[in-house]
Amino acid sequence: MALFSNLLSRIWGHAEAAAPPAPTEGGAAAPSADTPAVSPPSAAEAPAASDTPAAPVDVAAVLNGLAATHAERLDWQHSIVDLLKLVGLDSSLADRKELATDLGYTGALDGSAAMNLWLHKAVMQKLADNGGKVPQELLD
Repeated sequence: MALFSNLLSRIWGHAEAAAPPAPTEGGAAAPSADTPAVSPPSAAEAPAASDTPAAPVDVAAVLNGLAATHAERLDWQHSIVDLLKLVGLDSSLADRKELATDLGYTGALDGSAAMNLWLHKAVMQKLADNGGKVPQELLD
């Protein structure tokens, strides 16, 4: 599930980058003298990309935000190819076949409309299963 994990981490990463910083007492960014300095976690201590976030990630808000700044008009709500492009992943047939296989697709891996529609819906469901807030119309 390497491709899905990469997709998940890209969406969650954009959500974290867009989140406002936690308020601090007095508006100061630096810790007070009474607060011990905490260094950022090392890569080994950092949570895995597949960990469920503390608060649900609004998938539509993140993707709409990315779409608003993207040079190309992408229909991520309906197209798996556009969704992958939007988050900066390869949307080639080979990668879509791999993603479909990882998510349990049992039909022909031929890039057909049926495969792509199934894949888009499966990705949306998997995002929801991993703590994403996905509009119901993208799950039906």
